[in-house]
Amino acid sequence: MPDNVVPRHIGYIVDGNRRWAKAQGLPSYEGHLAGRGVLDDIVIANFKAGVQYVSAYIFSTENWQRSEKEVGKLMALVLKMLTSGLSTFKKNNIKLLVIGSKDHLSNDIIEAINNAEAKTADNKSGTLALCFNYGGHQEIVDAVKEIIKSGVLAKDVNAKMIEQNLYAPEIPPVDLVVRTSGEQRISNFMLWRIAYSEMMFVDKYWPDMTADDVVDIIKEYNRRSRRFGG
Repeated sequence: MPDNVVPRHIGYIVDGNRRWAKAQGLPSYEGHLAGRGVLDDIVIANFKAGVQYVSAYIFSTENWQRSEKEVGKLMALVLKMLTSGLSTFKKNNIKLLVIGSKDHLSNDIIEAINNAEAKTADNKSGTLALCFNYGGHQEIVDAVKEIIKSGVLAKDVNAKMIEQNLYAPEIPPVDLVVRTSGEQRISNFMLWRIAYSEMMFVDKYWPDMTADDVVDIIKEYNRRSRRFGG
């Protein structure tokens, strides 16, 4: 790979907020709050480096299994990000897309999602895809359902058709997946789009990430040789 190649799309599996809080002797929510603050810094650093798309896995379809109290606080945190926190996206000219299922979401959050997407639709510095109430399996299932509803015959279904029916199909394949916290799993993240992604596992909790880590991540990407099965 030539020097100084910037990935078009980096996907972040945001992991380690609760363990960070525990290590600090703090309640779990404080970890999520710290992680929320870091998200803006990391996203902005990516776009300044030339990355065009950033996806961040902030709440999975499996996360509903957590305690009602924790889920409630996470929903409130996301709602705040989509409302009062929207100024950060406007200031930095960031387009926001929220991808995932609308099942189980309150009307307030759905309205906030629609409003945030509309108000940032013309921003040009980069696109942030928040994977919220998201699951890779569910995304593919929903894509297949859309194809069936359109009346396409089974013999005519192809990969391109599925790709065109994913959530926000304008978001390209992920060039590089970065997971924090030292865990080495993909956890149902972007299953269709990561077919040929490079994988990077960072041995630090998400709230400890900084803009300097983004520089290191892109440097590591440049050390890789992508083959796409060839």
